[in-house]
Formats: sequence, structure tokens, C-alpha cells
Amino acid sequence: MLSAPRYKKDKEIIADYESQVKEIRAQLVEQQKCLDQQTDMRVQLLQDLQDFFRKKSEIEMEYSRNLEKLAERFMAKTRSTKDHQQYKKDQNLLSPVNCWYLLLNQVRRESKDHATLSDIYLNNVIMRFMQVSEDSTRLLKKTKEITFQLQEDLMKVLNELYTVMKTYHMYHAESISSECKLKEAEKQEEKQIGRGDPVFSVRMEDKHQRRSSVKKMEKMKEKRQAKYSENKLKSIKARNEYLLTLEASNSSVFKYYIHDLSDLIDGCDLGFHASLNRALRTYLSAEYNLETSRHEGLDIMENAVDSLDPRSDRQRFMEMYPSAFCPPAKFEFQPHMGDEVCQISSQPPISGELILRFQQLQSRLATLKIENEEIKKTSEATLTTIQDMVTIEDYDVSECFHHSRSTESVKSAVSETYLSKPSIAKRRANQQETEQFYFMKFREFLEGSNLISKLQAKHDLLKRTIGEGHRADYMTTRPHKFHTGSRRPRPHSVFNVRLFNGNMESFIKDSGQAIPRIVESCIRFINLYGLQHQGIFRVSGSQLEVNDIKNSFERGNDPLTDEENNHDINSVAGVLKLYFRGLENPLFPKERFNDLLSCIRIESLYERSLYLRKIIVTVPRSVLIVMRYLFSFLN
Repeated sequence: MLSAPRYKKDKEIIADYESQVKEIRAQLVEQQKCLDQQTDMRVQLLQDLQDFFRKKSEIEMEYSRNLEKLAERFMAKTRSTKDHQQYKKDQNLLSPVNCWYLLLNQVRRESKDHATLSDIYLNNVIMRFMQVSEDSTRLLKKTKEITFQLQEDLMKVLNELYTVMKTYHMYHAESISSECKLKEAEKQEEKQIGRGDPVFSVRMEDKHQRRSSVKKMEKMKEKRQAKYSENKLKSIKARNEYLLTLEASNSSVFKYYIHDLSDLIDGCDLGFHASLNRALRTYLSAEYNLETSRHEGLDIMENAVDSLDPRSDRQRFMEMYPSAFCPPAKFEFQPHMGDEVCQISSQPPISGELILRFQQLQSRLATLKIENEEIKKTSEATLTTIQDMVTIEDYDVSECFHHSRSTESVKSAVSETYLSKPSIAKRRANQQETEQFYFMKFREFLEGSNLISKLQAKHDLLKRTIGEGHRADYMTTRPHKFHTGSRRPRPHSVFNVRLFNGNMESFIKDSGQAIPRIVESCIRFINLYGLQHQGIFRVSGSQLEVNDIKNSFERGNDPLTDEENNHDINSVAGVLKLYFRGLENPLFPKERFNDLLSCIRIESLYERSLYLRKIIVTVPRSVLIVMRYLFSFLN
């Protein structure tokens, strides 16, 4: 009855132990499978990397060949040109042609770089991945051998634990059995002693039998006591051995799972990450050096773009074709039929005609120069507007390269580039309209300057011929040269219109002076002696000297014709200010003052110039000439 429950418990213990060992054995098998799967995954990853870089190498090589074909196609077209011969000779090219050559060189440079990149991928990076794959397979094989050995040792430890546990259970069962038998003998002995009769009532024969039975009982008890002690000692030793083996087994299992497995995984990983790191860093180094080389070429290209200079190109262009742009020899006088006179004759019969013609040329030149200067100013303002249009900084496309997870943002960025904006059509139309206006004014300026050049040549020749020293250009602001000698006599006033506090337009008509003498003389004096003087118009001069100069001009004299600086510069500037301040009608009419102020609000330079032109054309021509002369001096 006592052994049945114990036997059932022993079976449960053994079943639990075997179940636990079975789970461990399954784990060990699963561990080897995991190591195999990890290695297979790595080998497949490395194979994919090899295929990827092999394909990328082919793409880079194909791209390199296409770039080389592209560069060679256009280089072949330029080898026969004069620019190429000039480039081979002294590498002195027009800046646009230089940019074109550098662009082709950059393409060829990129072609070589991409060919080098393809070679690195094929013969360096891929080989590294192949070596890493071979190393992973070899290391897995060696690691599996060690893993199998460790697992075998672990199973031996568990089997030993099972044997020790069974021994402990066996000795413990024997100890329990001996203890039960001992207790049973003790109970029988007590029962035998308790049933005994008093000594005086027992017969001698019965007394002898009872003593014999007691002795047998004592011997059996001693025997069972000895057996129990022996089994108890064996049980204790077996339990101690079981506990020691159990501790050792748990320690072995713990070490295997906590330390050995990590070391085994590290054995499989031995050098894998470092080798993969080196392979990928080879790729990164190649890509970075490709970008560095590309940036170096682009920096050279950027310097060439920054060096685009129309003036230098104009000079180089003319030097490239000296036979076409070199001025021809002057035409020489060709005498006819022995006529050796090669100078203009100024004999009395025709001297008057020459003087009249000289005066007509002088008057016409003054008018033409003023008109041509006005056209030049308009042309320069229009040219500035065109330059503002063509130098607008709309070339930054960095926003198109902002990477985003959404592809819609990329599409929207690309769709909003400069070329797709609706305003480009309007801008192009404005530019073409401005260009048309500029070339119209430019042609007028060239035609006028050509006419002035011809008339000026005739004027100078007549001047040298008849010895006339009158000034021909009233519009110049440069210092005039005056004849040395005695002081010119001051003419008396013969005009009927007041100079100061009068009407300038009426004075010009009455005097015949395109520029009133007071304006011309004061500006000439300031140009000669006052440009380095601070506060010319800010500091007031001597009122007495201002009045003297003013009175002299009102009498028709010119007190500033002396070649010596005998007057205070601030007083002369004060006379000029006094003259313009006292005019009945200011240079800018009062009724157009608000219109002039409204020009400030117009942002477009071209539209502002057109609006100003509409205002200025309403000013009388004689006043406009004086205005131009004054602004030329102030500018």
C-alpha cells in the first residue's frame, strides 16, 4: 500500500525530466538550423550585392561610353575650327568658347571617372563580397563542428544527471523500505512485551519459550536496524551526489545558453561585419572620390562661367581676325593733272564763304551733340533695363532636388520650375519689346555720332584753315583749354530780356545762346577749380562777391573768363544757385511736380523711363538742352 504512490511519483519525476531534456534536445537542433539559416541569408545577401554591383558596373560602363561618344561627337566638330587651332596654340579663347571646351572636357572627365568606378565595382567591391561569402560558409562549418561537440557534452551531462537521479531514487526507496521494516519490528517487539503474563504465573516451559522469542525479536530488530542504517547512509550519499551533479548540470546548461551560444554566434560572425564594412567603404570611397572629381571639374567650369566677359571677348575676337578689323590706311589726296595743292584755300574770294560754313557747322554740331547726348542717355537707361532682365538670378533649382517620401512633392517642385511659370511668356515679351526700343535708339545714336564725326572733321579742318578758335561743343563738362594771351574784352549786354529773375526760354531766344553764358561759365569755373572742394553748394559764399559776379553777368560781361582762380568757389556756386532759384519758370514745371514724384512708386526701370520720357517731352526744347547740360555736370 505504501509503495504504489511512491512508484507513481517516481514515474512522474522521470517523465518531467525526460520532457525537459527532450525540449533541450529540440532547442539544440533548432539552434543549428538557425545558424544555417543565418549563414544562408548572409550568403544570399552577399550574392544579391554582387549581382547589384555587377549590374551597376555595367550601367556605369555604358554611361561612360555614352559620355565618351557624346564628347567625341562634338570634339570632332570643333577640331577643324579656328577656335581649336587657337586653343592648341596659346589656349586663349573667347570666354563662351572656353566654357564650351571646358564643358566637353568635363564630360570626358566624367566618362573616365565612371569607367574607373565601373572597374572598382567589378574587380574590387564584388571580389570583396565573394570573399566574405566564402569566409561565412567556412566559418559556419567550423562553428557547427564546435557546436555539435558542445551539445554532445551537454547531453552527456544531462544523461549523467539522469543516472545519478535514478541512483538517488533507488537508494532513497531502499532507505524508506528499511525504515518501514524497522518500525514494523519495533511494533512487534512492543506488542510481544505488552502481551506477556506476570512471571509468577508463567510456567517454566513457557517462560523459556518467551525468552527465546524475545531474543529472536531483538536479533531481527538489530539486523533491520543495521540494514536501515546502511541504506540510510547510501541514500544520503546518493542525494549528495545528485545535488552536486544537479548543480553542475544547471551550471553547464546556463553556461552553454548564456555564454557558449554567444561565443558560437560570434564565431559565425568572425570578421563578417568588418569585411562587409570594408567592402561598403570601398564603394563609399569610390562614390565620394567620383563626386570630388566632379566638383573639381565643376569648380573649373564655374570659374570659366564667372569669367564670361564681353569686353575681353570683343578684344580677343578682333585680335583673332586682324585682317578684318584692322583700320585701313587713310585715303591720300590724289592730285589731278599736276594739281599739287593739298590744303583748303582761304583766299579772300572764298574766305567769307568758309567762315559762314564754319559758323553753320559750329551751330549744327552744338545742336546735334545735345540731341545725340539725349539719345545716348536714353539708350544707356534702356540697356541697363535689359541687363537687369537678363541677369535675373532664376537659375537656382535646388528646390527640385529636395527628397521627400511623397512623390507628389517632387512632381510639384519640378512643375514649378522657371521654364514652366506662366510669367515667362510675359517676361520674354517685355524683353523683346525693350530690346527693340534699345536697338532703335542705338541705331539713332550711331547714325548721329557718325554724322557728328563727319561734321566735326570738317569743322576742325575749317577751324585750322581760317584760324577760328570758337568752341564747338556746348555740352561738354570736361575742362576747356583757353588761348594764352591777354584777357578777352567783356561784351556789353545787348539783350532786352532780364537774365536774373526772368524767363530763361525767352532769354535764350533773344540772346541766341543755347546755354546761358552764366550757366556755362559757372559750371566751367567749378569744373576747373572746385571739384576737390568740399561743400561747393552747401557752404555759402561772400554775399558781396556774389552780388559783384551777378551784376557783371547782368551787364553782359563774363567775370569768370580769367584763367586764374580769382574768385571764391562757394561764391560762384552761389551765383549759379541764385540764377536757377530766381527763374520765373523752374526747370521742372510746377504743374508736373506731382507727376515726377509718382515716378518713384514705379518699380520697373523700363516703365519708369517711359513715364519720365512722357513728362520730359512736354518741356520746351531750349529748356531741355539746359537741363541736360546741368545734369551732365551734376552727374
